[in-house]
Order: sequence, then structure tokens, then C-alpha cells
Amino acid sequence: MAHGSVSELHRWPVKSLRGEPISAARFDARGMAGDRAYALLDERPTRSGNVLTVRQNPEMLSWAASYGDIADPAEPPTLHAPDGTKWSWQDPELADVLADSLDVPLRLHAADGQQDRGPTVLVTFEASRVGLGEELGADVDIRRFRTNLHVTADEPAFVEEDWEPGTVLTAGEVELTVTGEHSGPCIRCAVPSWDATGRQRWRDLQTHLIRRHDNKFGVIMRVTRPGTVRRGEATSVA
Repeated sequence: MAHGSVSELHRWPVKSLRGEPISAARFDARGMAGDRAYALLDERPTRSGNVLTVRQNPEMLSWAASYGDIADPAEPPTLHAPDGTKWSWQDPELADVLADSLDVPLRLHAADGQQDRGPTVLVTFEASRVGLGEELGADVDIRRFRTNLHVTADEPAFVEEDWEPGTVLTAGEVELTVTGEHSGPCIRCAVPSWDATGRQRWRDLQTHLIRRHDNKFGVIMRVTRPGTVRRGEATSVA
């Protein structure tokens, strides 16, 4: 059994916008409460109704979304425009403002669990972040990977690449398990190649992950015992 602690918690209220670091989060059948519970839908004729992501529009990373440091948010998020203006998700002008900013017709959509792989939790490890940086010869910002739970533990870098179904991570009172559809080591898309603000692309990052790590970084898990996780709480892997 390996032991460690929760070093960071990150929540992404609107899919593909910047998110927020938090000190505590509720984990249950939704995954992390409030995580990707909102999205922007593309309204271009050839893509109507599809979720808009960084892959189609990196400018999305110039916007951020937040609930504040609330473990289980009950209200929609606040959006932060590139110029610092704050917008309520419920503001009737927001869709037009976003459409002008991103140069694409769109509409707002709300639904819990809009992660690509269902109501799951992405877990990453500090040893792997450091190890990846050493391989690349540059610091790697963990926010690139849109992690939910970042753990410092007494395990070697990249050990999670071989986690099999049934592996359990306990964080505080919460239990996460590699189980169900789409769980296990996370196969990455091109999104981590963009920096956290979408200003610059680091193509060598994904090329390196493909060549050295079968394009894996982090592990996708499901909540098998709900509860609240707080930053700094103990973790264990079995």
C-alpha cells in the first residue's frame, strides 16, 4: 500500500474554459461536484449541437469560470472574460458576448457530468509531473492536464500507467476506483499541449507522451464511496 496526501484540487465548471483551485470538493455519482457541469454548444451549421472545446477554439482558454471555494456549489458559475469583466452564467447577454469573443455562434448548456468519459475523476501524481518535466527539460504546469485531484505519494513516477481495474485510491473519506467504462490510465488528447491560458502551444509535449508513455498521463477513476476531500488530507493506494 502506498501513502501520500492531496496536494491540489482543481475544478473546471465550464468545459474547456479555465477552472479554479479549491480547498475542498464533494465527490459522488457526478464525479467532482460542479466539475464540467456547464458547456458551450457550437451552433455552426456543420457542428450544430456539438460541445465546443479547446480543440476547435483555443481562445476558450482566455475565459475562466468559478464558483468560489465551495465544496458542492448550488448556483451556476461566474465567468471571467479576458478583460476581467465578470459575467453570471444566467446573464441573458452572456451567449452573445462569448460568441463575439470566440468568433463562433454558440449557446449555453447545463448538465452534470459533461466529462468526455462520463462522471469520472481525473487523478494525477506529483512524481509523474516532476518526472515528465525532467524528461522534457522544462517545468510542466499540472493545469495543462485539467486534473481534479493531484496527489503527492511515495510511489515512483508514472506508476499509474499500469493501474488495472480494481485499483483503489482513498482520499480522506472518499474512495475512488478504476472501474467501469472509460476508466484506467488516461489517454491524452491535444489539449495539454496548450498552456493554461491558450496563448502558446507546446507540440513537443504530446509528441513526447506518445513516444515515451503511449500517450498516457494520469488515471481516470470513479467514485465508489462518496464524501468530501480536503487539500492536505491523507491518501492511500491499494
